Amino acid sequence: MQIESEPKSPSPKKRPDLRERARALGVEALRDDELFALLLERGVEGEPLEERARRLFDLAGGVSGLAARGVGALAADLGLGLAGAARVAAAIELGVRLARTTGQGPKTSSAADVERWARPRLAALPHEELWVLLLDVRNVVIGERLVARGGVHALAVTAADALRPVVREAASAFVLVHNHPSGDPCPSVDDLRFTSRVSAAAVAVGVPLIDHVIIGRHGYVSLLETGLLEEPDP
Repeated sequence: MQIESEPKSPSPKKRPDLRERARALGVEALRDDELFALLLERGVEGEPLEERARRLFDLAGGVSGLAARGVGALAADLGLGLAGAARVAAAIELGVRLARTTGQGPKTSSAADVERWARPRLAALPHEELWVLLLDVRNVVIGERLVARGGVHALAVTAADALRPVVREAASAFVLVHNHPSGDPCPSVDDLRFTSRVSAAAVAVGVPLIDHVIIGRHGYVSLLETGLLEEPDP
């Protein structure tokens, strides 16, 4: 007597890996953390690639958190190693440069626009950072440069430090942005003195300082909007 064997149930179909999905669907079909996973390339023991990418992506604070970190911070804060950190930083910089060439950078028509750029990068930092936003003739951001990073209470910087990237990148105008780790965005006497020095130096080189925006945990202060910085001549 011949005994027929029971039909085997089909094995579950394996989900295509990220590289296969990127080829089949295009990278635009992947989530932010999946794009990040492609840059990481591999997981670690006990944590597959996509799980590791999701965890580190959330730890960084998403795309804006990754963009706010340089190679050193990506390596130290996320444990990516130098090669992985450099890949992530390079990918972000390529995106920034593409936005510049296509004229799709963020427009800074008001201090609120600056605040939207700065909040995810600066508001929660335990130290001060001073950035310059480099603008073209339409007030579109063509570059973002970290000028100085300080301790818990202050940072040491000169007007020349702030103007150096402005002149080097041939910006048409610029905005200063820095944070107060105390959470209070009200400008200090030193903030006002520094802004005055930068504004005078900017006039001398012919590249106007549009505004100086100070970021706190729950608010911001625009020196232009509060009348503490004169609007540059057209």
